[in-house]
Amino acid sequence: MKALSHLTPASRPRLGRPATQPRPPRTLRCAYRPDPAYFPYGIGNRSDWQSSCAILSSKTLSVEHLAAVNGHKSAVDLNLVPFESKEKPLPAPVESESSASAVAMQPPPKPLTIMDLSPAPMHGSQLRVAYQGVPGAYSEAAAGKAYPNCEAIPCDQFDVVFQAVEQWIADRAVLPIENSLGGSIHRNYDLLLRHRLHIVGEVQTPVHHCLMALPGTCLDSLTRVISHPQALSQCEHTLTKLAPQAVREAVDDTAGAAEHIATNKLRDTAAIASSRAAELYGLEVLADGIQDDSGNVTRFVMLAREPIIPRTDRPFKTSIVFAHEGLGTGVLFKVLSAFAFRDINLTKIESRPHRLRPIRVVEQAEEEGTFKHFEYLFYVDFEASLAEPRAQNALSEVQEFTSFLRVLGSYPMDMTPWIRPKSDDQKV
Repeated sequence: MKALSHLTPASRPRLGRPATQPRPPRTLRCAYRPDPAYFPYGIGNRSDWQSSCAILSSKTLSVEHLAAVNGHKSAVDLNLVPFESKEKPLPAPVESESSASAVAMQPPPKPLTIMDLSPAPMHGSQLRVAYQGVPGAYSEAAAGKAYPNCEAIPCDQFDVVFQAVEQWIADRAVLPIENSLGGSIHRNYDLLLRHRLHIVGEVQTPVHHCLMALPGTCLDSLTRVISHPQALSQCEHTLTKLAPQAVREAVDDTAGAAEHIATNKLRDTAAIASSRAAELYGLEVLADGIQDDSGNVTRFVMLAREPIIPRTDRPFKTSIVFAHEGLGTGVLFKVLSAFAFRDINLTKIESRPHRLRPIRVVEQAEEEGTFKHFEYLFYVDFEASLAEPRAQNALSEVQEFTSFLRVLGSYPMDMTPWIRPKSDDQKV
């Protein structure tokens, strides 16, 4: 990126309009609001918030660029409409012949570069961290824990989080990968393989669920409880005791459920979300700490466009994915033995169907027939840094038994001490 700064105006790569047609001054505003101001915490609707965050983070005045980056076909999808600047242009000065020739000899306006659209973070600058959900989500809290004082950028889908980092809208991403009660988030495992981002860290965040509704709502009047499917399952037994008459309904995220109730003034509906979501959207907490297990923890991974340099001065973890595609019997045992013989501890192994080649057909003798086997991808986390010779030798041996091997990242382990909260009989 820095190489672009020393190029002459004629040799620089041009983006947007030619220099002879400068872009008129424009700004952006949300279609739901008459003014161009942005309200970051809970004011306005979800589209308003996400659009404003994307505009502020990308630091661009181009509606077309913003829409393309976020995967939308037009500015209408983002609820944005352009309007011309209301500032009156200054009267043109009377130019002499010499001044007119001097202006003609001036170089054309500098074309926009990627550095202009999204400057890379420098020392001391504020990192932009993308997460899935709306303000008040647990992912936002994880982003703040992973990168204190960062600028958190909400995204409505996990795919958009990856695209935000790849397209330089965000510098980092924080995504949940597994929960102590709900298990693995399989969608993010698939996206890790589809995209080319690198895991650069991990953070573990306790999950503390609250049942919330509009002020003045009683538990007996509830007919529906909405939240993320994971949150609903994690509070199943407690909900049965608190509101047995309420129907459970799954939505995209926990904080989004709280926002939906506040926006639509639903008096008979409650949400399961964090206490911060209740504060942001003006809801009243009816019950605090309603998760069935007080030791509810979610593990998040931090993603970046470039990997970090592995070290040996602190505990590291490495994540890989591989496939063997029937290269012989006992392949999985041989792969795992490569780590066991070198005293490398495996912390997780996850299998996912191979989407490009889901079925492997094996022809046997006529009396036995044809066998069809599922093909799997295996995700493995192990406690070692790629800077260690034992980890390098283990991967070298694994490569001999696999048809596909990719390192997702080698990163520092989260060594933050965690204190288990009060027991279930003390929390209510």
